[in-house]
Amino acid sequence: MLSKRALFWTSLVFLILFSGCATTPTQTGPATIAVWDLENLSYDDSSREALGQILTSGVMETISDKGSYQVVERQQLLLVLEELNLGSSDLADENTRLRIGKMAGAQQMVFGAFQVLGETMRIDLRLVDVSTGKIVRAAQKTTTETGISAWLDAARGAALELF
Repeated sequence: MLSKRALFWTSLVFLILFSGCATTPTQTGPATIAVWDLENLSYDDSSREALGQILTSGVMETISDKGSYQVVERQQLLLVLEELNLGSSDLADENTRLRIGKMAGAQQMVFGAFQVLGETMRIDLRLVDVSTGKIVRAAQKTTTETGISAWLDAARGAALELF
């Protein structure tokens, strides 16, 4: 039979070992992703005002269709923005945008931009970890085909590369 002292030390060792396991965070369910509106870097963007929202929607749709990710609705991001009462200059800071994503429940965020030059459209996306701010992956697509359909395909292709 074990002595009281041996039983005490054995119990203490088990408590220390298993207490570390109990505090380890585990993710249940799909990862939550927020997609920030894509920035239009085109020289002449006056005729393409809604293009960023269309391309952003294509990226969100593609991520959602993968099935292993939950996408934060754009409305959730807007609600957090309203709650924080931030100005547009504050939104230029990526750390502020990451904080907004975190408040909306996202673990990762997709940021990006597109540029149309003549008949060529390029889209760049990056997946960023909300808690660390580190870029997890980046993707880029270029198409020489014109029209919203081809540009949307390029946005979806870049999103597929990210995930």
